[in-house]
Amino acid sequence: MMSDGCPDTCVLSAPDSSTSPSPADSQFSGLRLTSVTCVCEPRTPNVSKLCLDPLHLLHILQALWTKKEIHELPEEARRGFAALTDPLEGLLVMLESCHDWRKGKAQSLEHYIIGHFNNWIKEDARVQQSHSKRAMLQARVFSLLTEVPANLMEQLINLYAVDKADPSSLLALINDLCIKGKYKEAVLLSTKLNLQPQLDMEEMCIPLLLQDKVSLVEAYVADYPALQNRLLQMLDSWCHPAFNCRDIQRHYGRLSHLRWDKLNRKVLSKLVFRLMERYDIDPAFCPNVVHQRYLSSIKYLLYKHFVEKSMSEENCSEHIEAIVGQNPRLQGQFLNLLARHTNMDTVARWALTLNVPQEKLSYQIAERLKQLEKIRVLGLGSIPAEESLAETESKRKFYYQMPIPRESLHFLQHLDQLKICAVRVLQAGGVVGIDMEWRPTFGVLTKSRVSVIQIAMYDCVYLLDLPQLVKQSESEGRQAELTHFIQTLFSDQTITKLGYATVGDLRTLSAGYPMLKDVVQLTAGVLDLLNVHKELQRVAGRRKDGRRGVDVLMSVEDGADSANKQCEKGLSLLVQHVLGKPLDKTQQLSNWEKRPLRLNQIIYAAADAYCLLEVYDALRRDPQQFGLSRSLEDCMMCKVEKRGRENKPKKNKNSPSITEQFVQAPHTAPDKIPSFPPISPSEFSVICDNMLQGLGRYLRCLGVDVKILESEDDHRKAAEIAREENRFILTCGLPYQTLRSQVGEGRCLSVNCSEKAKDQAITVLKHFNVRVTPKDIFSRCQVGSNVLGEKLRGAT
Repeated sequence: MMSDGCPDTCVLSAPDSSTSPSPADSQFSGLRLTSVTCVCEPRTPNVSKLCLDPLHLLHILQALWTKKEIHELPEEARRGFAALTDPLEGLLVMLESCHDWRKGKAQSLEHYIIGHFNNWIKEDARVQQSHSKRAMLQARVFSLLTEVPANLMEQLINLYAVDKADPSSLLALINDLCIKGKYKEAVLLSTKLNLQPQLDMEEMCIPLLLQDKVSLVEAYVADYPALQNRLLQMLDSWCHPAFNCRDIQRHYGRLSHLRWDKLNRKVLSKLVFRLMERYDIDPAFCPNVVHQRYLSSIKYLLYKHFVEKSMSEENCSEHIEAIVGQNPRLQGQFLNLLARHTNMDTVARWALTLNVPQEKLSYQIAERLKQLEKIRVLGLGSIPAEESLAETESKRKFYYQMPIPRESLHFLQHLDQLKICAVRVLQAGGVVGIDMEWRPTFGVLTKSRVSVIQIAMYDCVYLLDLPQLVKQSESEGRQAELTHFIQTLFSDQTITKLGYATVGDLRTLSAGYPMLKDVVQLTAGVLDLLNVHKELQRVAGRRKDGRRGVDVLMSVEDGADSANKQCEKGLSLLVQHVLGKPLDKTQQLSNWEKRPLRLNQIIYAAADAYCLLEVYDALRRDPQQFGLSRSLEDCMMCKVEKRGRENKPKKNKNSPSITEQFVQAPHTAPDKIPSFPPISPSEFSVICDNMLQGLGRYLRCLGVDVKILESEDDHRKAAEIAREENRFILTCGLPYQTLRSQVGEGRCLSVNCSEKAKDQAITVLKHFNVRVTPKDIFSRCQVGSNVLGEKLRGAT
């Protein structure tokens, strides 16, 4: 064998007979790389001309790889690369002769060669090429890029500077891939070469959307706002009632692995809203999906009021007016839906309230409206009527009532009033109950912000009109006054603050007002009654005596008026257990942004904060009465008990097993006390949204009681299951705001949907302080197998 760079008379030296043969010599005798040098050149450590055939090197490496003598590969590869006349061209020759990576093998010799070559060439300064030679090699690389796996594509692009090649050649390469139906490879390559602005977004992305490869599409448009807008407008057009998916099916029917079920409006709507939130796109770009979401919200409100009867008429009316507004299309659809739940008089009143033109009304509604106008029974404004005295007395008898008069409820709208409040509230040794209210969004793209902060003392309740106070502080340059009050309240260790799922309230508070963004990081002296509630629920499952215990499935007292029935959950359930009566939650989903607040709203908000004081006192007086084995402070602060085995240091391993990753609970620093007491996986029950099916299966393997929504299920079904079975909700993206407003605070967690299932599981377990032991791993599978075995034995 001779090299192109040596004269015809050059002879390669043979291996020294005294040298013991390498493992590869039996197949390729006499081809040791250490002996392959030109005899016409002086033998010095720095050989100026090295004459190794690339295929020769490939055969040697293949022999070592086949015999699994991997330990010799690095040194042989480095010597071989250094012996190539043109290393970059030599690598191409080797890759063009390889076949394993074409079979899709994730770990092959070709992956190994490229990886080591990439490391070697960074250290070898002699590898330089002319522009013409580089262009010639780039042309050969193009053919490889159409076949190599995605994880090798970027390395080849960098090695051969493909991104600096002629743009017309690159675009032709992308077009060739699309013609061959290799849209995944085309999108990956164009993304790595930043060719997106020069390509047709629809042609590149539609096939991947139909193959359910949304992540590739998101990566394709990630750095290009114009493409993001076009993508969302295209997806939104697919949600129009007149859209016919058959046109797309005819065009792309030849592709394989298509998921036509992804073209239904429900799935597309979820995708559009998630992308709108991710890219911060104006909802005006997607009128069809926004309209669908508004219509779904109207249906939900009508269900809550007329079927479930858990929302007052005032609240339902306020939200309907805010959603429907002057939108003619929504007005007509709302009146048709309303007619299914109530009489024609109410529908006609709403038509007048919304100022719907006569020509837009159905004949029946228009005629009834004329009759009502003639007898002048209609009033102006919205439709709600005042509660009757009998209804008020019934609620007072059934629901929790504050022991203080209404005159002790103070609604603060000015900073001067806040000074008087601060003198009383910010006293060392004081105990206050704190709650917050904000307008529910019903899944529409609007960010929640706290509207009212309730601060309850034993003789009065202060309700802070936060939007008005913030507006005044900004207009008068007095932000420091408001910020100092709120931060002092939550950071003063000498003031005991009672709350329920306080972490969620503080997160919403800091997210809605930039001036308060540091409140969550500066809290001290906050006692969360959610933690003691969880302790009480566990006690109820263990108690067998006849004393009162928590019944988490109980919704109303026996014999109660059916008109007052509501499914108790969260704080209301705790108040019912400790104080004997639940909270009246009919005002919970109010429009807390609208001013002035109604009296019923003010009373509800004040009661939510004041009941915390009474629950706290009752539990402190006699915790044993409710089955608590620890003091109230220990339950609420979730002090982590020291366990012998958990404190022992673990062996440091490079690749910990799945058991070690989840069983080794991280040490909790004293200043970072978790929000939940430690529980086992068997005590932890969750419902996973249909976007987190992988997480659900992972948690089930760790022993957690998991239910998972089906792909076609609506997100709101998770809230129904959570309330009925006392489960925590795991979701992500926009559904979080909708779901968290339907369950108790702290009962819904939003996880990062871009993470892997294992990372999501670690986040969930840490958040809820779930302690996994080796016996928990696959315990759910064992339970299922035991139950199946019992059934089979019974059948035989």
